Amino acid sequence: MKLIIGLGNVGEKYHLTRHNVGFIVLDEIAQKLNIDFKFDSKLESFIAEKRINGQKVIFSKPTTYVNLSGNALSKIMSYYKIEVDDILVIYDDIDLELGKLRVRETNGHGGHNGVKDIIKHLNTKDFKRIRFGIGLDKSMPLDHYVLGKFSKQELETIKPVVIDAMNVVDDFISEQYFKDVMTKYNTNN
Repeated sequence: MKLIIGLGNVGEKYHLTRHNVGFIVLDEIAQKLNIDFKFDSKLESFIAEKRINGQKVIFSKPTTYVNLSGNALSKIMSYYKIEVDDILVIYDDIDLELGKLRVRETNGHGGHNGVKDIIKHLNTKDFKRIRFGIGLDKSMPLDHYVLGKFSKQELETIKPVVIDAMNVVDDFISEQYFKDVMTKYNTNN
């Protein structure tokens, strides 16, 4: 069983904001796989399930807001009995320029409060992740920037990156050796 968790904030107010790239990727995957997310209050998440290549895959969009994502993640892992090796976290990264993608199997939190909360709940920084570059505009406060909506031009810039992220998810689900996945996508970006 695999768990793909995209970080973001729920509500129309946050739709297509930079902090919601995890949700954006999962929404595209849901459309491609023709699956629907359903709210599960005990897991504090919108959950979608799909059997892919004979194995169950759980897709999650936590409703805890980005900064408290670890709580929902730990509940989902406990409920479904999912090991840390079988999770993939998708989140925004201001340290990567817009349109860049980095795939890692371990890393610090890089100042990202949602990732910091996940590390705290998992008690490890060793989990697979997709860091999705959103860049940084130093002329505005950080919270205004990450909670700001992508411009039309930025949405065009990230379209191919969303597709790359979806391909990483496909490779992760098909149990490709993750170091090969990292090499494949980190050299293309």
